[in-house]
This record gives sequence, C-alpha cells and structure tokens, in this order.
Amino acid sequence: MQQLKHYIHGQWVAPVIAGSTFAVVNPATEAVVAEILMGSAADADRAVAAARAAFPAYAALPLNERLDGLRRLLAVFERRYAEMVAAITTEMGAPFDLSADSQAACGPGHIRSTIEAALALDWEVRTGATANVVREPIGVCALITPWNWPMNQLAAKVAPALAAGCTVVLKPSEQSPLSAQLFAEFIDEAGLPPGVFNLVHGTGPVVGTALSTHAEVDMVSFTGSTRAGITVAKNAADTVKRVAQELGGKSANLVFADADLEAAVARGVRHCFSNTGQSCNAPTRMLVEASVYDRAVEIAVATGRQVQVGDPQLRGEHLGPVASKMQFDKIQRCIDAGVAEGARLVLGGTGKPAGFETGYFVKPTIFADVTNTMSIARDEIFGPVLCLLRFETLEEAIAIANDSPFGLGAYVQTRDLDKARAVARLLRAGSVYLNGNGQDYESPFGGYKQSGNGREWGKHGLLEYLELKAINGFYAT
Repeated sequence: MQQLKHYIHGQWVAPVIAGSTFAVVNPATEAVVAEILMGSAADADRAVAAARAAFPAYAALPLNERLDGLRRLLAVFERRYAEMVAAITTEMGAPFDLSADSQAACGPGHIRSTIEAALALDWEVRTGATANVVREPIGVCALITPWNWPMNQLAAKVAPALAAGCTVVLKPSEQSPLSAQLFAEFIDEAGLPPGVFNLVHGTGPVVGTALSTHAEVDMVSFTGSTRAGITVAKNAADTVKRVAQELGGKSANLVFADADLEAAVARGVRHCFSNTGQSCNAPTRMLVEASVYDRAVEIAVATGRQVQVGDPQLRGEHLGPVASKMQFDKIQRCIDAGVAEGARLVLGGTGKPAGFETGYFVKPTIFADVTNTMSIARDEIFGPVLCLLRFETLEEAIAIANDSPFGLGAYVQTRDLDKARAVARLLRAGSVYLNGNGQDYESPFGGYKQSGNGREWGKHGLLEYLELKAINGFYAT
C-alpha cells in the first residue's frame, strides 16, 4: 500500500513524530487505497522554515524565470495527465469523464491563466508626481485546500502564489490527498528550487492550526466550510496575517416565467447534481415564478429520473458516490430533516440507490414546496439534493435569494437579457451566471457574506498574493 509522506525542501520525508496514520478510502468501493503518515505542528514548523529560507532568493528571481518554472510544471502535468484523472477518481469518486474533462483539467487551466495574467499585469506603475508603486510577493503562504474539487483549489492557489514570488506550504484535505501528492511529484520533476513548494499532510485542527497561527506565515488561503474558515480567521488574527477564504454556499437559481422553461429547469437540475452535488457554488435552491411552478416541478422530476448513478471508473455522465461515509451520513440526516419540516419529497430520498449497497452512493433527491426558513433551504447539504421554492414577484425572488448567510453564486434564467442583467446587479453573490453561461479561468471567483473574502482565478487571484509598495520620490528630479 502506498504511504504518503510530506514533501519539504525538495525531499520526501517522514513525519517528525511517527505513529499517526490515516486511511485513504475509495468511496466507491470502501477499500483502503493508501495510508497517510500524518503530520504534526513539528512538521508544519519544518515546512515553514524551508519556505522562509527559500523566499528571498525566489522572490528576487525575474518574473520570466518564475513563469518558466510554471511552464515546466504545466508540461509535466500535461504529460502525466492520465495519472491525475485516476487519482481524483480514486480518492473522491468523481466519475471518469468528470475527472478528465473538468476536475483534472483545472490544473493546466489555472496554470495557463496565471501565466497570462502575470504577463499582462502592471508590476510597477507611476502614480502622482514622484511615486513608483510596485507589486511585491507577500511572503510565505499557507494554502489549505478541500476534497471536493481538489485540483481546482490547489492549482488556483499554488500557481498565482508561485508566479507572484511567494513560497508555499500546502495542506491538502486528508480525504483527497492522492492528487496533491501527485502534484508535488510534478513540482519535483519540474525542478522548482527546494523550499519554494512544500506539502504537509495532516488534519485541520493539528496542521491547519499550526500553519494559520504560525508567526512566519504571512498569508493563509483557505477553502472549506464556513465553520472551519471562522476558526482559521481567528487563528490568524494574533499575527495579523492576510487571510483569503472561499467558503460555503447555498446558491439560488431564479427561474422566471419568460425563461425557456424546459431548458432552464433541466439545466438547473443537472448542474445541482453535478459532482454529486459536492460543489460550493451548486444551484441548490431553484426559485420558480408561481405561474410556471407546477410545470417546473414536473420537468425537474423528469430530468432527475434520467440522472443515473454509476461506477466512477466507467465512462459516461452518471453520478459517482459522495466522498466519504461522514458526508453520506450528513446528507441522509438532511433529507430526513426536509421531510420532517414538511417539504414535499418528489424524487429520491434516504438510503442508497438499488444495486449500490457498497460505496457511499446517494439517491438524487428533489424537494418541492420548500420555504426559505427550512433547514434544507438554509444549510449547505453538499450532496445531490435540490430544493424548489415558489415566488410571486421579481422583488420577492430577489429577497428570497438574498435571504441566506451565504453569497457565493447565483443563477438567473430569463429570455429578457436586460432583466437578467438588472437582477444580477441586485443579487448579493460573488458570481452570477445568466442563462446557463459558465465561468472561465480569467473571471474572479469568490463570495460575499459567509461565503468568504478575497478572490481567486486569473488576475484577481494573482493580486491576492501581492503587496503594494509606494516608493515616493522615485521620480523626483
């Protein structure tokens, strides 16, 4: 069985304190596929020391030399792409096509986008009569990433941090460490200077806390639950380090009567269920105008019945399992709560789909007649569970959509583009998607309210890792 070690100062190393391990489980088979040698605060200290020692020389490299390192990393990633697809499918159950076309693709996508953003950025700008404003790397960055889109979140942090001239310590989720371990192999093969990239395996309460409280860490970038994000922010406060967070979501999908109803509702169902519902910006609350509500429920149920659950190793558009037993159990409790609160269960429900007794497979589930005060409409379930709510007026739709502690994503469906644009401006969310349009790697991604702060992707993601310095008198005569 593969044992996963830390990667510190260009070397694969065992933990300082031996004995603590964590079993990596394939959620489709429930088989143990690897074992993590878990780290402690001592390993975090060792990694931060390596990153701190490497920072001055790496930060001083010309931009093109740093970008050459990313170009070499990109070449290794593309050559070993199939390995990354297999790792993601194994560790978190993403079906093969989803892993190949979306999950693993985020790695090269973010690396390319970062290189383009760095080349286009004004690194020095004259301001006023005498000042030169320069952008410099913030320093040593702790990057804490989740299990649900493991390569997306990893690449969206590592690539801009390295382009900026920062050195990093990555703590991936212990639920999905295989892709991070493989990415570290790519880094090693690309020949980045020792200490520029470091990887420490461990839990959030142990390694995550050690990194977010560390006096030699200048910035923490965290993606995960809002509950954990609050802890990270509190941990970082004593050393006044920069904190960037992408947290939970409960995104509203506003379907107006003048939309292409068949297409809009079917698209919304499929999008909610994609990645087995394990996306922070999934459109999990479908708000439908009253005059077409009953027909929308019919379309949603018909679409949901066509969604299949299947072996993630096979090709196709089916759903895989959720990532862990803990996640499976949470989703079952949420479905039970929805029934108890009086929502109308129109598809799915508790238990596993027929024929899937082994693995953490969940029935695609739809609730109708949901009100926005129900827990299933307010809590992030993180599974293939869709809530349908009714609204009478545009103003009520916006009020319901914004009545949430979260503000990561929102969706608008209407044939009237002017109305769609106007509604988008009124929604308190970091990203709004009109009529099925998605997001490219250059568009900023992040949230309002308890969905976090800061932005990732493209230019805006790069800026998170840079400080501004005003050199006054630079142009004085």
